[in-house]
Amino acid sequence: MPEAVKTAEAEFSKGLEGVIAARSVLSLVDGTGGRLIYCGYPIQTLAQNSTFEEVCYLLWHKRMPLKTELEELDHLLKTNREIPGELVDLIYHFPRRAHPMDALRTAIGYLGMTDPETETMNPEANLRKAIRMTAKLSTITAAFHRYREGKEFVPPRTDLSHAGNFLYMMHGKQPDAEDTHIFDVCLILHAEHGMNASTFASLVTISTLADLYSAIVTGIDTLKGPLHGGANEQVMRMLQEIGSIENVEPWLANAFATKKKIMGFGHRVYKTYDPRCSILKEYARRLSEKHNSMTWFEMGSLIEKIMIERYGQKGVYPNVDFYSGIVYSFLGIPIDLFTPIFAVARVSGWTARCLEYLEDNRLFRPLDLYQGPENLDYVPIEKRTS
Repeated sequence: MPEAVKTAEAEFSKGLEGVIAARSVLSLVDGTGGRLIYCGYPIQTLAQNSTFEEVCYLLWHKRMPLKTELEELDHLLKTNREIPGELVDLIYHFPRRAHPMDALRTAIGYLGMTDPETETMNPEANLRKAIRMTAKLSTITAAFHRYREGKEFVPPRTDLSHAGNFLYMMHGKQPDAEDTHIFDVCLILHAEHGMNASTFASLVTISTLADLYSAIVTGIDTLKGPLHGGANEQVMRMLQEIGSIENVEPWLANAFATKKKIMGFGHRVYKTYDPRCSILKEYARRLSEKHNSMTWFEMGSLIEKIMIERYGQKGVYPNVDFYSGIVYSFLGIPIDLFTPIFAVARVSGWTARCLEYLEDNRLFRPLDLYQGPENLDYVPIEKRTS
């Protein structure tokens, strides 16, 4: 097999669009039908009936747990939430202006250096590392937030759910049942989503037989980009820029005229309504009513209406990022933590994908399409002219 392909007949897909990179039973992203399925279960079913802990088990084991199995996993997640004291100290010495995704990457890298099983690559050890990273990533995220706020670190509790404990560590007080449930659903919705950029990046790393921590660091770094996980931050900044319901139509008119990208719309796969978006829209409405503050929701609904009228026939609809920012804001989560929240959920999917890929590993080594010259004459430097 040649290292590079130069023939005009060679297939080339920019951004690997349409290229199948792996087989998986973990999730189906049906862009035409607007469906998202985890291991056979529609996302609507899981959002209505399941928990994030149960979804983690589903992804890691490719089946629903028995009651005792879920209790065991729940216990492991709860008892692995603590992070080493030296890591807390390290986080409290990070630059306050650092992006939280950079803090997550550095902290996970540190954990990889301290875990005695880091270089042990059998399935059982990798599952234990997946559990540890999923348990600790929320603690790391909350710790960095508290540090930036000039507040003391809030240690995790073992009597709260994964969602409830995160909100507790963030705010220093136990959240109410509704906020906990809504955040739990947010984690479920973001846990897994096909061969997206960060998942693919994680698989490229794990395919080299690098350790699982390295693969997750790769995923975190890839998720940071505004074309991937960072898009939800940009949606709220857009709403802040618009400012009021009265400004929506003139702002959009100017954006259309100047070809400005409207964040939270369009998707590489979905050509209809993102099924996660409809769930988040309902929770955004409920939280808006709960807080007696409808401005963001009304602005979002009007933007959605105008965008679908203008671009719906082209397959441009709101995606998961559009309403998630409104939900997170009402849960007291600052804008630049939206993407880390994505990682707090997606670490379950990243690790599940890595575990699955290692069952039949093949090093990723794609070709490139060479389009440069060949056989140039070498000119000594003293004879070269501009």
